[in-house]
Amino acid sequence: MNMPVLLLNANYEPLNVCTTRRALRFLISGKAKMLVNGRGVVHTVRLSYPRPSVIRLGYMIKRPRPRVKLTKHEIFRRDDHICQYCGTHSKGLTIDHIMPRYRGGEYTWSNLVTSCPDCNRRKGGRTLREARMALRKQPREPRASASYLYGSHLPKNEEWQPFLVGW
Repeated sequence: MNMPVLLLNANYEPLNVCTTRRALRFLISGKAKMLVNGRGVVHTVRLSYPRPSVIRLGYMIKRPRPRVKLTKHEIFRRDDHICQYCGTHSKGLTIDHIMPRYRGGEYTWSNLVTSCPDCNRRKGGRTLREARMALRKQPREPRASASYLYGSHLPKNEEWQPFLVGW
């Protein structure tokens, strides 16, 4: 009942990933229609319901453009788990402020990068120029495309692919 289900707006725009339990509530109440059923059925005492994989709301939801949340996990994902100073790929990566916080550096996409512990210690509380270091690529906020937001679910839910391509 906790398997992910892709929830689409009335215009087939991906809105969210919800659980099977919530998707069944949408289907039973008539608020949504099932587009893809690839997981069998859910049995209750009296009835059996198809277990959805993709559902579409019957009405349009207006919402602002989605943005990727600024979290440690998303910074690692944006930088492909690679140190932005030396290019090493390791598990013990940290987050580094390009402009140190005590010098007015903010917690923004353009000021945070992935760094290995050695490079983070080497840079310390200095700027890039003072530490004589350079970035491999300029950091920026990732585009919140459907494939970026929901792509992590694709390996286990290949039937979602046609619904994520155009967004």
